[in-house]
Amino acid sequence: MAARVGGRNLALSWIVGILCAGIVGALVWLSLPAGPGLFDVVTHLLDSTIPG
Repeated sequence: MAARVGGRNLALSWIVGILCAGIVGALVWLSLPAGPGLFDVVTHLLDSTIPG
């Protein structure tokens, strides 16, 4: 059960929430090609911290 705040429109808050979720989803979709490169960088950084 969500707390109701006076002066807020429930329909508008749903629309804005769905819009924000769509923007976050689009940003995740755009960042997917960077995954392998990021994995290589993190692997290189972790290899340099382990002695041997």
